[in-house]
Amino acid sequence: MATFIAFLRAVNLGRTRKLPMAQAKEWLTEAGFDEVETYIQTGNVRMGTSMRSRARVERLVEQVLEDRCGFDVPAVVLTPSELRRVYDDAVGLVPPLDGEVRRYVTFLKATPDPEAVAAVDAWAHEGERARVVGPAVHWWLAKSSHAARLSNARLEAMLGTGTTRDLNVVTTLAQRWGR
Repeated sequence: MATFIAFLRAVNLGRTRKLPMAQAKEWLTEAGFDEVETYIQTGNVRMGTSMRSRARVERLVEQVLEDRCGFDVPAVVLTPSELRRVYDDAVGLVPPLDGEVRRYVTFLKATPDPEAVAAVDAWAHEGERARVVGPAVHWWLAKSSHAARLSNARLEAMLGTGTTRDLNVVTTLAQRWGR
């Protein structure tokens, strides 16, 4: 049995995009996934399956959740080793900002265009930096995310669909599921 981790995009935001993780776990189990486990309400799901194709797993997760929720639920699916690699990249990067900095990781659904990667890597607004490494964008903010120009929406406009997690969440998930 293969194990995959799905990062669900834009769930539990506002009143119209509610997806309790207990419900997601139930629906994915009913769809044939094994040992489904979730972590906090931001859409982090680990599951086992006999499927070997990440693309097939991603499509099934999205279809099941869209059918049950009534709204589109994009998913970015990784293997445990891919999650571990993103985490290792994150902790291995030298912070490009001084002082107290919040760290984020945006998991990308598809390989971005090299020109878009260069634009993100060149991002240099005061107190904001970002770097694309493999299937993820690593970013640093020396200010509130509400005051920043860099956001998941801006990154999606530049690179395509992605979903963002605080580095603390990525660290916990890598420790739990990145084996």
